[in-house]
Amino acid sequence: MAARSINALMTSAYFEIGRRIVEHEQKGMAKSDYGDKLLDRLSRDLSERLGRGFSRRNVFQMRQFYLTYREKVQTVSAQSGSSQKVQTLSAQLGPFPLSWSHYVELLSVDDPDARDFYQRETLRGGWSVRALDRQISTRFFERTMQSRKRLPAAGSVLTPEQEIKDPLVLEFLNLKDEYSESDLEEALIVHLERFLVELGNDFAFVARQRKLRIGDEWYRVDLVFFHRRLRCLMLIDLKDKFSHDHVGQMNMYLNYAGEQWTNPVENPPVGLILCSRKDEAVARYALGKLANKIVAARYKTILPKERILAQEMSKTRQALLEAPRRKEDQSRAPDSKNARKR
Repeated sequence: MAARSINALMTSAYFEIGRRIVEHEQKGMAKSDYGDKLLDRLSRDLSERLGRGFSRRNVFQMRQFYLTYREKVQTVSAQSGSSQKVQTLSAQLGPFPLSWSHYVELLSVDDPDARDFYQRETLRGGWSVRALDRQISTRFFERTMQSRKRLPAAGSVLTPEQEIKDPLVLEFLNLKDEYSESDLEEALIVHLERFLVELGNDFAFVARQRKLRIGDEWYRVDLVFFHRRLRCLMLIDLKDKFSHDHVGQMNMYLNYAGEQWTNPVENPPVGLILCSRKDEAVARYALGKLANKIVAARYKTILPKERILAQEMSKTRQALLEAPRRKEDQSRAPDSKNARKR
């Protein structure tokens, strides 16, 4: 608790330094004609007076910190006395619940909505600075929003598709170029905590290689999770390339789990086929019109370049936009046939 208070006080002090740079040295402007020289001089002066921690880059970040968060924090009066400053800084602890290092990472996010999202998720999930940096670099916000298509309206029912990101980025597994499904499963268990962060905060681990007996045969579900908001079991099968055969197998698992593993207060279980390769057309026809909910999502075992990841997300977004049009065309098809018959 003491460390958190000290951290918050230090962050507030950096915010105040940023405020004085902008409001006093730059006359309220975001930039000044002599900005570089100003930061160099302030860096030297602060380092001489206060010691380490005031490099030119750090002073620049303090200025950016103020410019980014000034609307969220009550502006400290430039005429305040020293005693009032201390009192004001103490009152500022609330707006800065994260460490200064967390805020430095957040400053790299230009989109205000994305930045607010990362701050909320960091607080909710207790992310370290390293975890936050990873989530920003893998475009966690964009992938989450794309999976949800749109943020659910107030009171609407959350769907599995909105909670499962596609693709999942699992570069932390450190798998070789060639690996088996059992290697993948083992790596996921070893790195379970990081896998849960990638899945989302509402997933809870239940079992690995959960056995079920159907007729005279024994089967195993690779991974079983529980989703708190969906209030249902999530059965995960790990595959290389997606196939329609996998859907039939998962559908059987879900029928069994719905009868044998689901508690009366829970919703029907959901199946997730996690594969490294997926043909969108095969997935669309294989997963359509099923009584059980099955979702297919891709995973990547290396961290893709941001440009490539953005391109893949753009393709997926385009496919989502075209889905209603295909549905409308299919619904019109019978009418056209009837018209020809007449």
